[in-house]
Amino acid sequence: MTDVVMPQMGESIVEGTLTKWLKKPGERVERDEPLFEISTDKVDTEIPSPAAGTLSEVLVEEGKTVGINTVVARIDGAGSPAAKPTAAVPAPAAPAPEAPAPESTAPAPLAAKPAEPPPPVEEAPAEPTGPLSPLVRKMARENNIDLSKVRGTGAGGRISKQDLEAYLAQSVAPAPASVAAQPVAPAPVQAPPSAPAVPYQAPAGQAKTRIEPMSTMRLKIAEHMVLSKRTSPHVTTVHRVDMTKVAKLRDRYKDQFKSNYGFSLTYLPFIARASVAALRQFPLVNASIDGNNIVYHNEINIGIAVALENGLIVPVIRNADEKNILGLQRSIVDLAARARARALKPDEVVGGTFSITNFGSYGSLIGTPVINQPQVAIIGVGTVDKTPVVIDDAIAIRSICHLSLSFDHRLIDGALADQFMTKVKQVLESWSEELL
Repeated sequence: MTDVVMPQMGESIVEGTLTKWLKKPGERVERDEPLFEISTDKVDTEIPSPAAGTLSEVLVEEGKTVGINTVVARIDGAGSPAAKPTAAVPAPAAPAPEAPAPESTAPAPLAAKPAEPPPPVEEAPAEPTGPLSPLVRKMARENNIDLSKVRGTGAGGRISKQDLEAYLAQSVAPAPASVAAQPVAPAPVQAPPSAPAVPYQAPAGQAKTRIEPMSTMRLKIAEHMVLSKRTSPHVTTVHRVDMTKVAKLRDRYKDQFKSNYGFSLTYLPFIARASVAALRQFPLVNASIDGNNIVYHNEINIGIAVALENGLIVPVIRNADEKNILGLQRSIVDLAARARARALKPDEVVGGTFSITNFGSYGSLIGTPVINQPQVAIIGVGTVDKTPVVIDDAIAIRSICHLSLSFDHRLIDGALADQFMTKVKQVLESWSEELL
């Protein structure tokens, strides 16, 4: 018997939503055959079966959110015929109601004064159970919330963001004014809690609207973006890069790449290669923050943002510093294709140390991307356009691209960020590496 568990799909992920079973109990499943679909803030994908056999038991139904490493099903590796459905355990019979005690016919003493009911005793809230998301822990720290006083409404009593917001809204409710109120010292300034969701109502006379719930993936992305903004003070610097040398090299080799390897040559592997050179020179940009400690990563693992039909995912090119342009382009094409086919493996969306997002493919010139936690920086790539520029007091047509670096100002200062981007710019403008 093999246990099937909820995988971890990212460093900060502590739970996942099982959105769909692709096999039914009793059906045969082969090793690595898609078994079920999950959704988290990092990935919306199919999970392959860890073993071959018969799906004998499903423990988590569709739509349920459970913690990582939770057993969601079991596979009988013997390959036995369809397993019989598990018989429902009969519920214990309800105890028969006790016969009412005979009422006393003796009159109550007239002098007896009815006893006053004791003051109600508030039931102490239960200790939080289940895994706590990084967002919940962050909100609790920032607002000095004792989690033992918060009632969780999630599965198994798990505390959610909405539970904390409701608790904060109750705690800041105005108390009745006192006649002899004493002056109170001002409390330390804190970020105001998010306002409770109010159902949308279209103004009178406005055209009718269509309302539909967010997908699980979109909800998780929203939570992850808010977490990143709460965690890192974002600053963005933008540098204009002359990509003329790279553009000419790409034009020379793109047909050969297509005929020899079956995929096109884009600008993205050049950006990744230049980023690797800068990360080697400025390793702080490749680091992370753990409390009051700086974690320097010995590997350079670059995440490449991939747009999906219903969201965004950032698969990781591991050991990107060991790959040339061909290897980087092959990895980018492979990861993007499998991301859109929902065929990424769990370990392909974790372990990133730096990220690149290419919004220029949709015509955008400049963007300010959000940092992919727990990283401390991300490069945004604008479109490459032929632009008139002044060179040696003469106007020339050059292939220009704007690169933006969003960085965590807790760890990276503006001077370091600009030095890093200057290195990226120098590598691209004076490109000398052969492609094949």
